[in-house]
Amino acid sequence: MTQHMRLDFFDLQLFLNIVDTGSLTKGAERSAISLQAASERIKKLEQHFAVHLFTRHASGVKLTIAGQTFAEQAQLLIQQGRHLQQLMAPFGQGLNSQMTLWCNSSAQSEYLPLLLPQYLVENPNIQIDLKEAESNDIIQALENGSAQLGLISGFFNSKNLHTLEFIDDPLVLICPMNHELKDKSALQLFDVLHYPFVGLMQYHSLQQSIETQAKLLGCAIQYRLRLPNFAAIAQVVANGVGIAIMPKRAAIRLKTVYAFHHIELAGDWANRKLLLAAKNFDELPVSYQHFSQFLLSKKSKLLI
Repeated sequence: MTQHMRLDFFDLQLFLNIVDTGSLTKGAERSAISLQAASERIKKLEQHFAVHLFTRHASGVKLTIAGQTFAEQAQLLIQQGRHLQQLMAPFGQGLNSQMTLWCNSSAQSEYLPLLLPQYLVENPNIQIDLKEAESNDIIQALENGSAQLGLISGFFNSKNLHTLEFIDDPLVLICPMNHELKDKSALQLFDVLHYPFVGLMQYHSLQQSIETQAKLLGCAIQYRLRLPNFAAIAQVVANGVGIAIMPKRAAIRLKTVYAFHHIELAGDWANRKLLLAAKNFDELPVSYQHFSQFLLSKKSKLLI
């Protein structure tokens, strides 16, 4: 080694993510950075130590002997770093502890409550503010810099942002057990807009999105009742009041409590993916990068 290099924990974790996934692409995704940035970081490590850490294959990457030694030491350093962070936390006085995650209705109600408790317990000085908004508004906030990190629907144009796939989040229609739609296997939104609806309150981003799609089809939704959450909607629909649209995950969860049918909705708008989005993941504050890595590393827990 002829030159000094600052070895940072992010590079160590990136390396271990690549080892864990067996793939540079998947390791970069788990680390919430681009493939190019990940490749450059690994190349600098190899140049610094004058070794090859991986051998590249068509199916992915494998550790060299030097890489195996590096992996063992990286694990120890990461563990020591976490221990040091825990020791230093009481002295931080909450510095850089506030983060805001912008998200749509589905992310807020169906996915984040399953993941955030673990993160908050493991990071006691972190405070997370969830800001619910429609995906288009989140995209605009990320583009103009008023938001750092967001969970958005992949249906909307986010080409000016960096996005990473979080999870499939399709919407379904729910109807009473004796409703005339009950035997349908799939429906277009246009097919159901003449039926009375039960919806979320006007301030909910999902309901705003549904209404926008209805307007594009030249229709206005007729509401019999608006309610604050999916559980209340499911109960009212089960009692025969009307039909509703909600995330498939919510429908499956609530069918264990209330009796109703759920029917697939066709079209790109309904069969959406949730994306984790930022203006540039590589330029996020470290706290946001860490949080992004956590969300992506735990998304498998959300599969139905």
